[in-house]
Amino acid sequence: MKTILETDRLMLREFILDDAQKIFSLNSDPEVTRYTGDLPFKSEKEATLFLSNYQDYKKYGFGRWAVLDKKTKLFLGWCGLKRNEENLIDLGFRFFKNEWNKGFATESATACIYYGFNSLGFDKIIGRAAQENIASIKVLEKIGMHYWKTDVCHGITNAHYYMITKEAFTKKGY
Repeated sequence: MKTILETDRLMLREFILDDAQKIFSLNSDPEVTRYTGDLPFKSEKEATLFLSNYQDYKKYGFGRWAVLDKKTKLFLGWCGLKRNEENLIDLGFRFFKNEWNKGFATESATACIYYGFNSLGFDKIIGRAAQENIASIKVLEKIGMHYWKTDVCHGITNAHYYMITKEAFTKKGY
């Protein structure tokens, strides 16, 4: 289990196979996946298979990471970076519904952006959210991303693309 980042309240680490039940449960909530374009896993076994085949850490040296409460070690959701289908570095996050509105998405996303710029050497990072996903759009804007374009993303025809550069992030004082 490799810890990648820590914030005041959170620990971000690589996924482990023991996360399968939590990932299955997270993706089974239709409110959590409402705007993602992702289908839920059919079973915990399918979630285990997904985790066992997850190659981003080996392939790129980064990926989506489990987000845990630092004190309780409770799995809250995930956040992280990935190289997407357009070869752009994409920030994403997903949290259990009972963890919404606690600042975990903003806190973990800010840490991931910082890590991406200062440890991985990226020049820009994007985020994408369905136009109707106001909460995720607010997180992207809160961490300094600016609207870039509207495009299709995983079957979502009105996905809003946001972007931030290392220079803009640094000017925000991070």
